[in-house]
Amino acid sequence: MFFRDVIGQDTVKQRLIQEVREGRIPHAQLICGPEGIGKLPVAIAYARYINCQNRGETDACGQCPSCTKFNKLVHPDVHFVFPIIKSAKGKKEVCDDYIAEWRPFVINNPYFNLGHWLNEIDAENSQAIIYAKESDEIIRKLNLKSSEGDYKFVIVWLAEKMHPVCANKLLKLLEEPPAKTIFLLIAEAPDMILTTILSRTQRLNMKKIDDESIAQIMQNKYGIDAKESYSIAHLANGNFIKAMETIHLNEEKQLFFDLFVSLMRLSYQRKIREMKLWSEQVAGMGRERQKNLLDYCQRMIRENFIFNLHKPELVYMTTDENNFATRFAPFINERNVMQLMEELSEAEKHIQQNVNAKMVFFDFALKMIVLLKQ
Repeated sequence: MFFRDVIGQDTVKQRLIQEVREGRIPHAQLICGPEGIGKLPVAIAYARYINCQNRGETDACGQCPSCTKFNKLVHPDVHFVFPIIKSAKGKKEVCDDYIAEWRPFVINNPYFNLGHWLNEIDAENSQAIIYAKESDEIIRKLNLKSSEGDYKFVIVWLAEKMHPVCANKLLKLLEEPPAKTIFLLIAEAPDMILTTILSRTQRLNMKKIDDESIAQIMQNKYGIDAKESYSIAHLANGNFIKAMETIHLNEEKQLFFDLFVSLMRLSYQRKIREMKLWSEQVAGMGRERQKNLLDYCQRMIRENFIFNLHKPELVYMTTDENNFATRFAPFINERNVMQLMEELSEAEKHIQQNVNAKMVFFDFALKMIVLLKQ
């Protein structure tokens, strides 16, 4: 991953390049922003540029020994930390146990989310975190001598997923970092990170990708005509993952749409038995997938409420979602929208707390009967 491979984000790239060229490299940066905007690609390109032995004005050379190792993400001084699940037999407990899956996964598709990664490692019902043991691994690695005498990097993807013990040990490293060591923490929910860590990092807020950059990629790389490419860019709303899901069949998003439509219809018709079966079907999905479904439902409630304002430029729905909204949107109004969102948020909190999923989803389904009539 080079700076030239990062979609849009010109201001961020220029800032980071300027830091390196002026010798003002912070020892710890927190790269924040929503999903699908290229935070991890930026972090990898930045680390590559810093250690490049023949860097240019705007990018790494791609040919020096350091860049050659970066091409396959096998640079011995670059350590990746990311959410994982522990295997039942205890054979996989730290990130290095998953590094063989991680490297090709990131190289082949640098724009991805937690759900994609969990599917890659067959997470099933487990919720992924960065375990406490990982902090000991980081300390061990940073105590090793740099293999090439350059900077050592710790790139933490989704730092908000760190176990509190891991976060506290990382705090000690940030207070007294080893020489020529750079921490790059990537977060989508920085408010969930310890405030003591936040205060010891230089924050870099990345914005959504501009529509022009996404449209250009759609045209140049995927051969989509100009009009449709801008339509996709608008729908993506700065999230390249959503843009990719729009042009490729996404089974999970289709499943979520079908489940949402099914629940709304069953609730309106008050088909209690079928609603119970619906709850059991959803309960059979993994916890992370259940949370993703609830996120999707919140988005659909929000989009259908906005649909009623008759401002198409503010609506971000696919063709199927839009067609459903023409009939469903009138049922989402100022009398029930806030309570609907609160119930979904409450259900997501219960799923995170490992409450019985059948009870959570059936309870929510029953509440929908009343709320849709308001």
